[in-house]
Amino acid sequence: MAGSDIARAVTIAGSDSGGGAGIQADLKTFGALGVYGMTAITAVTVQNTLGVSGYQALEPSIVRDQIVAVATDIGVDAAKTGMLASAAIVHAVADAAGDVGLPNLVVDPVFVSKHGHALLEPEAVDALRARILPLAALVTPNLPEAGGLAGFEVRTEDDMRKAAEAIAGFGPRAVLVKGGHRDSDRADDLFFDGERLLWIEGVRLGTPNTHGTGCVLSAAIAAWLARGETLLDAVRKGKAFVTGAIRHSLAVGGGIGPVDPLWNRRAGTA
Repeated sequence: MAGSDIARAVTIAGSDSGGGAGIQADLKTFGALGVYGMTAITAVTVQNTLGVSGYQALEPSIVRDQIVAVATDIGVDAAKTGMLASAAIVHAVADAAGDVGLPNLVVDPVFVSKHGHALLEPEAVDALRARILPLAALVTPNLPEAGGLAGFEVRTEDDMRKAAEAIAGFGPRAVLVKGGHRDSDRADDLFFDGERLLWIEGVRLGTPNTHGTGCVLSAAIAAWLARGETLLDAVRKGKAFVTGAIRHSLAVGGGIGPVDPLWNRRAGTA
């Protein structure tokens, strides 16, 4: 942690007014894991447990300036992206990341919300592939996102392998294809770093309250990277952390409730 006695991480993502995903979930995760969290807000969403009813993307220059402001003053040990909304914001984030040399970038390629609402303009996907993926230490797509990035439907374990290899071709250091959308009694994810294809095992927990799962996982991985863990160890620890958050999910609101990033604090464990 150069120049600091506490690990520092920045989330570049949208704001979730319901508090279950986006920068709110990321900041809770950073804090729960002992990491100082910062934000570069890309969009303000209007949402609750019932869904997203609208959002307003910020000016790309404001997104870029937020990243530069925190990186050049406070410093960043790891970063993650979530909702990037538009091609213009994707380019602004890539420019800022290059300018300040953002380390340990975890890319959660958010395409749609848990309720199926689009959170990334279709024309932004090409920009994401070309500008953001080459900067990433890790990309964490779920099955639909993996399909969107790879260019073919991803449903089976073999599809996951092919998608991981295809996405790796865009330049990230590693890919984690998440298996939570599979029709299976398991929730195993596939890690690929160009050499190793490893299954990161996970149990499927019987809860309808899974809002924020992808945000918490990517934020936890970024937090562990900020704390100095190797990439594979950060992935394994991030997987264990989000499993705990799902196990302790919260039945709030009338729709899909959130997972709980503060589960380890409430349970009195670190």
